[in-house]
Amino acid sequence: MDFSELFKLSGLLGRFSPDGKCLASCVQHRLVVRDASSLQILQLYTCLDQIQYIEWSSDSLFILCAMYKRGIVQVWSLEQPDWHCKIDEGSAGLVASCWSPDGRHILNTTEFHLRITVWSLCTKSVSYIKYPKACQQGVAFTKDGRYMAVAERRDCKDFISIFVCNNWQLLRHFDTETQDLFGIEWAPNGCVLAAWDTCLEYKVLLYSLDGRLLSSYRAYEWPLGVKSIAWSPSSQFLAIGSFDEKVRILNHVTWKKITELDHPATIASKKTIVYKEVEKSPTVGTERLSFPPTRALASSLFSTQSKYEISQVPVSLQYIKPVADRANPKVGVGMLAFSADNCFLATKNDNIPSAVWIWDIRKLKLSVVLEQLCTIQCFQWDPCQSRLAVCTGSSRVYLWSPAGCVVVQVPGEGDFQIMSLSWHSSGNSMVLLSKDHFCVCYLEREKV
Repeated sequence: MDFSELFKLSGLLGRFSPDGKCLASCVQHRLVVRDASSLQILQLYTCLDQIQYIEWSSDSLFILCAMYKRGIVQVWSLEQPDWHCKIDEGSAGLVASCWSPDGRHILNTTEFHLRITVWSLCTKSVSYIKYPKACQQGVAFTKDGRYMAVAERRDCKDFISIFVCNNWQLLRHFDTETQDLFGIEWAPNGCVLAAWDTCLEYKVLLYSLDGRLLSSYRAYEWPLGVKSIAWSPSSQFLAIGSFDEKVRILNHVTWKKITELDHPATIASKKTIVYKEVEKSPTVGTERLSFPPTRALASSLFSTQSKYEISQVPVSLQYIKPVADRANPKVGVGMLAFSADNCFLATKNDNIPSAVWIWDIRKLKLSVVLEQLCTIQCFQWDPCQSRLAVCTGSSRVYLWSPAGCVVVQVPGEGDFQIMSLSWHSSGNSMVLLSKDHFCVCYLEREKV
């Protein structure tokens, strides 16, 4: 495993292009585009203000930079560096911006969610979508890029509109049986749209492309409800993370619950492997000591290293009791992710913030628990195989696969705290992001 040097970064804005050839990063108002393999700078663009969001077009030919404070979006071309586009929403303001799947239209959401403006880069035409709902996930595209669903709120009632992306014509418009619609997400096959209610009402609704209600699921009535949702890549399973610290998995045939995955504070099953991260102080032989010590030796003397040890069950995990009288309590399953091959599901229960739970979907059983020293900041599956990368705000990255797991220390001086990470589309590398810097980690390909 190799690491690049550290490069400057702001706003955790570092993204590989969809084709895997380029890596874009931001430093204040500058956009830097590098070759993904050599990290040589290919293009350097200067924006009008500090960049708050970036996104590649689907064909990797354009990159969007949003400056929400000024209500401006700037678009840059990799093929024609002299060409650029500026979209100014003016007094309407800007709270969100994204590409359409064809990579030639930009969707801007104005302040107070008054409307979504669809700008065409080809014809310079403008379309408007009224009444978008201010919710966590209000716009969703099918994976093939043909359809877009938009959550709407009008006359104190929730609606969903489905548009055809090639001409932005309205295909279906229907109301939803929700009190306060919180999010929508298409199944990867584009046949079913999941919509879920606010956490005060446990309700998950499943709609067909023509707006028919296929099924409605409710696990319980009065306590806080749905916290997170994830589709399996095959569209066969829908995993629902709830505030009651459980994950419920629905099947795609009857849309009924097939299992309930609990997250207890004590792991008792002997079939579950618990990997515990433990710190160890480095040992330095007296023959290596010199005064004054070299800089490399000094940094190794005062830095702690860690490794995984297999714990004997039963194991008690560090459980944090949530504060009941505060909004957004740290309770329930807040992170969910299926592996690319549908074999595993990774979860995080916010009551036990330093543990990752890995479930074997083929057996519907808990396979592994990774108990970390610090709070889990982010985890993401390798897009090509069952390999999970985890970061905890330390200068270490953690990798798990069915073969085992490993702790990898990022070399270098200074405090590089990894807050987020993102895999390359090939699975051969990933970008590790801290508040002020990023580096690229190159992995050897596992033979499957």
